[in-house]
Amino acid sequence: MDLTFQTAGKIRAAIAAGKVSCLEVTDYFIKRIETHDGALNAVVVRDFERARARAKQLDRQRKKLAKLPSLFGVPMTVKESYDVAGLPTCWGLPAFAGNIAKEDALSIARLKDQGAIILGKTNVPVLLADWQSFNPVYGSTNNPWDITRSPGGSSGGSAASLAAGFCALEAGSDIGASIRDPAHYCGVYGHKPTWGVIPPRGHSLAGNHTTTDLSVIGPLARSAADLATALAAMAGPEAIDCGFKLDLPKPRVRSLQDLRIAVMADSPICPVASEISAEFAALAKFLRKSGAKVSETARPAFDMRQAHVNYSLLLNAALSARMPDETIERLRHLLDGKAADDLSPDVVVARGTLLEHRLWLREHEARYRMRAAWAAFFHDWDVLIAPVGSTAALPHDQSGPMWQRFIDVNGKQQNFADQLFWAGLATNPLLPATAAPLGFTKSGLPFGMQILGAPFADRTTIAVAAMLEKSWLGFEVPPGY
Repeated sequence: MDLTFQTAGKIRAAIAAGKVSCLEVTDYFIKRIETHDGALNAVVVRDFERARARAKQLDRQRKKLAKLPSLFGVPMTVKESYDVAGLPTCWGLPAFAGNIAKEDALSIARLKDQGAIILGKTNVPVLLADWQSFNPVYGSTNNPWDITRSPGGSSGGSAASLAAGFCALEAGSDIGASIRDPAHYCGVYGHKPTWGVIPPRGHSLAGNHTTTDLSVIGPLARSAADLATALAAMAGPEAIDCGFKLDLPKPRVRSLQDLRIAVMADSPICPVASEISAEFAALAKFLRKSGAKVSETARPAFDMRQAHVNYSLLLNAALSARMPDETIERLRHLLDGKAADDLSPDVVVARGTLLEHRLWLREHEARYRMRAAWAAFFHDWDVLIAPVGSTAALPHDQSGPMWQRFIDVNGKQQNFADQLFWAGLATNPLLPATAAPLGFTKSGLPFGMQILGAPFADRTTIAVAAMLEKSWLGFEVPPGY
């Protein structure tokens, strides 16, 4: 059995059937990392000896268990930003390079309880604040499809590890498409859950116990079914919230013929490369022929541009908790002499970061009015499919902060950070969104889509991704791997 690009589900099944041992699986993927990661630099913290010890322990337990847990023997890597006991968590900051976690993040403990084996941790940008993955501690991570290009961020090492066949499952995080963007760039699957579905404890450089506004953690995989399995393992309230029970609704639809789907292929707020928007049009045509009800014009009833401004403010207010005091002071100076209606990128960042609480409450109310509009929209439509970003994977550009970089979209220069528009579609209203492969550029680079659903309709968005995986496009192996 060639293990390299098998799904987590198939690896577990092979172990359950006695076709392969947990140790054999673990050794195989360790060898994959040792052989191929030199060109990628995805798995930047390696925990191979403990992984082997864990595999041996599981092999001893296998014959005693009547039913194996859902991820029994499945090899994983996890984003560097998660605490794993005994390993460093630094978020790319040299000052925290010696910060050794004392216990596992709650979600990592839950994955281990289901039998997952952690091989190591994958690379991130500094403070998880970029759609590239480079930092002064671990260096740059490359895209398996083209090592001159970024794998995305901030879960860039996560997606690269999956696409190169270094593991069968990954755990990432997302506040500005940080799961969806790398999945889009690397041709894999990722799920941004409904906000609050997975407790983030242990995914905080400062050891916070609170849940940051907008921010979520969630799985990446090479199949939609694996996303569902990992979500089930990671989700549910903490023990302190014992009065709550998570009960995600079953998928709304069972086939493409039952599906009511809206397609948003482009936007003047953040234009998309023509070969990507054309693939959305082709998908819409395919879905109609498959019997689905399709609209390419249906949208929730609010102003998209105002929604983007609202998200930009709330996003940077949320991110301010990660910023050192000296950074906050520098941002204060950016506001000096700026008009109130000046919405240039640096001012949006600064104003959002320094938002007074009373103003934040007003923006929060505006956001919840848009949530109500989304709820009305999803009464008529099961999902909305949209781009994740403007282009496929971009060449490395470490010239400065993301809001000071520009990219070429259909022959025109576009601010790199404008792509937050596509991130905010699901993030700001706290919706679930599943990233899945959509197509390939003429040069052979993968690109993806995001499938948005109603609040807590996580199982629906993943189910739609599974339908399209079988009928449209699934994961494909990068050349050379």
